[in-house]
Amino acid sequence: MSRWAFAVLALLCQPVLAQAPEAVPAIPFDSPPNVLQLPKDLYLGEVAGVAVNSKGHIFVFHRGNTNGPAYAAAAAQLLEFDQDGKFVREIGKNLYGWSFAHTVRVDKEDNVWVADKGSDLVIKFNHEGRVALVIGRKLEASDEDTAPLKHPKPPLPAEDGRFRQVTDVTWNPQGDIFISDGYINSRVAKVDKNGNWVKSWGERGDKPGEFNTPHSIAADAKGNIYVADRFNRRIQVFDSDGTFQRAFSIDVPFDHSIRPVIGNKVDPNATSGTFSPGAPWAICITPGPNQVLYASDAYPGRVYKMSLDGKVLGVIGGPGRQLKQFAWIHEIACPSENVLYVAELLTWRVQKLLLHPARTAANAAPGGR
Repeated sequence: MSRWAFAVLALLCQPVLAQAPEAVPAIPFDSPPNVLQLPKDLYLGEVAGVAVNSKGHIFVFHRGNTNGPAYAAAAAQLLEFDQDGKFVREIGKNLYGWSFAHTVRVDKEDNVWVADKGSDLVIKFNHEGRVALVIGRKLEASDEDTAPLKHPKPPLPAEDGRFRQVTDVTWNPQGDIFISDGYINSRVAKVDKNGNWVKSWGERGDKPGEFNTPHSIAADAKGNIYVADRFNRRIQVFDSDGTFQRAFSIDVPFDHSIRPVIGNKVDPNATSGTFSPGAPWAICITPGPNQVLYASDAYPGRVYKMSLDGKVLGVIGGPGRQLKQFAWIHEIACPSENVLYVAELLTWRVQKLLLHPARTAANAAPGGR
């Protein structure tokens, strides 16, 4: 390969940085109180997941105590609320697959899917709330060595059809299923619409196509797959066959005196790590025709509105435990460009965000107020 060709290839594999920091506006928004109306004696634990279907019903996957595996009490419960936030039902009560809630998603046919990190399962529920598909396998409670999975370095080889601390699920327009797997295997799995294993790609590392905690996953209308490569502080994009397309990172300035909502102060200049600024915990892509991507980080604790090529269009909120503040957003649902739902771990809640980008434009215009 010529020196010129090698230089071009190296440039293509580098993360695409966001635009000049000073060009990123704050997007005004509201967060109405009491979005969810819980029945008596039902309480949310850490809210790991939130999703919305075509009717506006809200699905909440939280770490509430339920029955569980032999080695620990389970922390997973799936709840449904209507478009007004009124409680509808619990889905999968006492389900064998419940262990440790991670994410919930709704597909284009309004089936509800969950990724359970503790049981290593991805589970599909139909409209009636019955299990329609199970991908993966839970550890057997009867085995004497059944316990939470370890994190050996280097990781043990991955196995087709099995997950180790799975994190999220998405689909392309053809109905193929893409699963981020996750804390240990550090890969993306592709499964066909019938649940048959197709392939996987990726391993632990920081090169293009490698991952270190692929924590969230989403697809655009063209079938490109976006992976929140959290520890590597970037979002990687692939086609539906797993071919690397590009990567980009979130680089937006902030007040370095801001402290994390919990934990010791973070290095504001860190370029990797779970709590490094801009490290994507959750990603969501809006419906068409003009799609945008939303991402969140734990520090400084904001939501970022982005174009699909990685340009940061605006920032939303900041860290804290009050309304309009965020404490470890773990999943984002984006049924439209200006309505978001965010699931928070530390505050045990779901917030509904009503964005007002027109106010941003007005303030930026000459004479705007």
